[in-house]
Amino acid sequence: MDNSVVIAGFGGQGVILAGKILAQAGMNHGLEVTWLPSYGPEMRGGTANCTVVLSNDPVGSPIVDNPTALIAMNLPSLDKFESTVATNGVIIMNSSLIQRRRKQKDVRSFSLALNDLAQKVGSVKTINMIALGAYIKASGIIPLSTIQTTMAQMLKKDGKDKFIPLNRKALKEGYNALQE
Repeated sequence: MDNSVVIAGFGGQGVILAGKILAQAGMNHGLEVTWLPSYGPEMRGGTANCTVVLSNDPVGSPIVDNPTALIAMNLPSLDKFESTVATNGVIIMNSSLIQRRRKQKDVRSFSLALNDLAQKVGSVKTINMIALGAYIKASGIIPLSTIQTTMAQMLKKDGKDKFIPLNRKALKEGYNALQE
């Protein structure tokens, strides 16, 4: 089993943190993992992304040409990565910022108003956890409880305990929002 996801969006949408949590949760779940962030001058307002590979077997390279999933938090991210998603892969699109339909026909896609769901939870800053929860449901790769526990451990380690309940709620909201 090899599962790879590109998480992409504007700098500030939390795509790097979402990838780190997913990678750590994969390790906590006993999987082999790589995490490859891509940010730099685009950190503030440009497009940032990361790739996470989760596998039962050792991962040979963190570089993925055809990921099995894409989380597109904005239109530039969808435009850049949509054509790379593997056949029968999954695309999760933020319909709050993406007004077009997917072009690729041989994938499963889910259009969720991630910004609206984050506002419903209580903060637009939880958009990354909403998206991660939806991805967890779509992929079935790791239990939601493992992601929630890992997120809490990572935020606590960083001294951000006060954000744990809100992010736990956001993960669950994203998970429940995805309808197969």
